Amino acid sequence: MHKILHLDDNHELLKNELEKLGFKNYFDLISNKKEIEKKISKYQGIILRSRIEIDKKFIDSCKNLKFIARVGSGLENIDTDYAKKKNIEIISAAEANANAVGEHAIGMLLTLLNKIIKSNNEIKHNIWAREQNRGVELAGKTIGIIGYGNTGKSLAKKLSGFSVRILCNDIIEEVSDEYATRVSINEIMKRCDIISINTNLNDSSFQLVNKDFINNCKKPFFLINTSRGECLKTSDIIDGIKTGKILGACLDVIENESKSFENITTNSYLEYLKKSEKVVLTPHIAGWSIESKLNLAQVVLEKIKDLYGK
Repeated sequence: MHKILHLDDNHELLKNELEKLGFKNYFDLISNKKEIEKKISKYQGIILRSRIEIDKKFIDSCKNLKFIARVGSGLENIDTDYAKKKNIEIISAAEANANAVGEHAIGMLLTLLNKIIKSNNEIKHNIWAREQNRGVELAGKTIGIIGYGNTGKSLAKKLSGFSVRILCNDIIEEVSDEYATRVSINEIMKRCDIISINTNLNDSSFQLVNKDFINNCKKPFFLINTSRGECLKTSDIIDGIKTGKILGACLDVIENESKSFENITTNSYLEYLKKSEKVVLTPHIAGWSIESKLNLAQVVLEKIKDLYGK
């Protein structure tokens, strides 16, 4: 009987269906990394979100591990190269919450462009200000999506109904489709009114949007980030907002989030973002819908079944 250790809470479908297939589920949602390392050799599978970092030392403790499954998108908390060298299969469910991320990004963008939060708060304080809350329409705008994988494609498909031009950039060359045309980063900086970051966090995307990036943009632009907080340099984003180079920002992820994404460290940059009427913030929930919780479990389940030929 293959034993699977769950390190985070997920949809009950995953546990129930794995049991039907003959797997034995064990749960540890509390122990720290060192404590888990001591017992991990007993298990053939790990299922997690982001609570634990799976590095070389941890992997060396995994004497019988066949797979590591991440219930989410992005694998930066797993040393995937080292795991593969140890013949450990990596399972990702990146496609499962792409729809949720796409919908959330558009919700944030429309909220920002139409000053919905600002005007809502003003009305609740008996301020009826129409001209000061005149909105900006999406129609006719050029939108650049950096990172044209599952979430980037989901966003482009949804934006296609707004009469916009969509450009994309990705390390994979053949990604153009009916919704977006692949161009260089320089072309995105030259032409776009709105720029969305949808890339994985890696060496090339770390602090991708920084002072140089912002200054090289030919037009003032609106910024969306639903990928990882560290893809932006927050201090430079704030400077861009102050100078008018960035017209507004939709940030579902923040640079100083914890690695588990469960909390955030308060600092002066975050305080500025919280107070700015040009910023819409959400707590890393773009892919966190009721439907995506089920979808993530289903995708991980199917990939485990494929791995075992069940």
